[in-house]
Amino acid sequence: MLEEQRDDEVVLSRPGTDYRLHLKVLRALNTPIGKRVEGVIRAHARRMDIVRSGGAYIEPLYGRPRRVQGMVVEVDAAAGALTVDAGVPIVATLGGGQRADQFEVGQFVAFDVLAG
Repeated sequence: MLEEQRDDEVVLSRPGTDYRLHLKVLRALNTPIGKRVEGVIRAHARRMDIVRSGGAYIEPLYGRPRRVQGMVVEVDAAAGALTVDAGVPIVATLGGGQRADQFEVGQFVAFDVLAG
């Protein structure tokens, strides 16, 4: 749900949670405040790690996402990206010399999000 909008940034909430995600946008949204937004959340991962425990989350609850953990729901080897379900789906482009085909659907992963 759209909570706030500035020139190059929006604040989105997820109903039933305390999340207030501050996200950069390519262009201003044509959605009224308080209404549902559809789109793709993209992130650049510093490094993707496979984890064995914990739950799905985005840190911090308020502000720019800095750490994400969740389950891989899609592998796009051609784009070098994974879609990770961390409460909301996030398409993460891999960095650090990693390749998307090194991961599998169903794995639990965690990564730091680069700014921007």
